[in-house]
Amino acid sequence: MSKSHEVITEPSLERRTRRQFSSAEKRRLLEEHDALPRGDKGAWLRQQGLYAAQLANWRKTLEEQGSQGLEPKTGGRKPKDARDRRIEELERDKARLERRLHIAEESVELQKKFFALVEDAKSENSQ
Repeated sequence: MSKSHEVITEPSLERRTRRQFSSAEKRRLLEEHDALPRGDKGAWLRQQGLYAAQLANWRKTLEEQGSQGLEPKTGGRKPKDARDRRIEELERDKARLERRLHIAEESVELQKKFFALVEDAKSENSQ
């Protein structure tokens, strides 16, 4: 008699994910919606879990961009092109070199002050 310590979650508590439709599914749904009589369209939308605005956007995208426009979009940031990456790299290098230059200039100023103090001390000792 072994007891399992696995926790079983209820399906109703599972995190919902956003539905994605392929281009073919979107076209099929648009055709189904267009084939329905005017009074049945609202019920069909509720049954499918869709909104009229979604279909309007799909229709507009289909007219403007064709079936390629209906494909699901990939998420995330757009990849940077080589030119932008090079610009960022050069800006980082420039900032690093400017920091080094500032440190070098400050150290030269300190050396000048030190030698001036040493010269003053020598001149006071020689008198």
